[in-house]
Amino acid sequence: MPETKELPPEGMVPIPDGEFQMGSNDPEGDNDEQLLHTVYIDGFYMDKYEVTNAQYKQFVDANPQWQKDHIDRRFYDGGYLRHWNGNDYPSEKANHPVVYVSWYAAVAYAQWEGKRLPTEAEWEYTARGGLSGEMYPWKGSIDSGKANYGRNVGNTTPVSKYPPNGYGLYDMAGNVWEWCLDEYQEDFYVRSPRANPIAGGTITSIIDYFTSATTARVLRGGSWNYGPRLMRVALRNWALPSNTYGNYGFRCVRAQ
Repeated sequence: MPETKELPPEGMVPIPDGEFQMGSNDPEGDNDEQLLHTVYIDGFYMDKYEVTNAQYKQFVDANPQWQKDHIDRRFYDGGYLRHWNGNDYPSEKANHPVVYVSWYAAVAYAQWEGKRLPTEAEWEYTARGGLSGEMYPWKGSIDSGKANYGRNVGNTTPVSKYPPNGYGLYDMAGNVWEWCLDEYQEDFYVRSPRANPIAGGTITSIIDYFTSATTARVLRGGSWNYGPRLMRVALRNWALPSNTYGNYGFRCVRAQ
């Protein structure tokens, strides 16, 4: 009998296992991305889109402790869901990425969905979309028809507005910065393992003890109010896990 292929979970894209060149050898790149190195990644599923306001509302409705009036003060810096009115998002932004969410909230949402945040290596692997040596998730130079960046729109846009990359993923550059699971370590590439690297522990240990995390976490992808340099697939950003801003969002992954 022919082999039956497992269908990906709804709203997710299958990502094949493989090797890629992580980081950059661009002399104008930042120091923390400067070691170009080979990384192997196991296959997994990734959300096709950034998590939307409508999806996040389902989470807070089911988990009142993560509503803006009830969230533990340890898990945000004061701006959590600032753009919402109580427990409701702006009606015209149902399909926009949720923003003003901390790393803690993103991890909690992912757990509720039976998923997790991507590692930094998984994120860069998927952002490259199967391409090698490109600066952005597409071939060629910066293109305002392919991403929301540099205040060319002035705010977030619907998650399906711009074309997907080679893996069928949307907004891997621009729209919102995306939280990754890893602790940010500036020199991690110097000692990073070749296979499935993650900084700051294991996937299991980081998730099991996420409420105790205090160190900076990785953000990737650039956003609607940042210029093209920060949308490069190799660019590394970071923030404290409690930080919440109008250009911070996330998407999730799941093991195959």
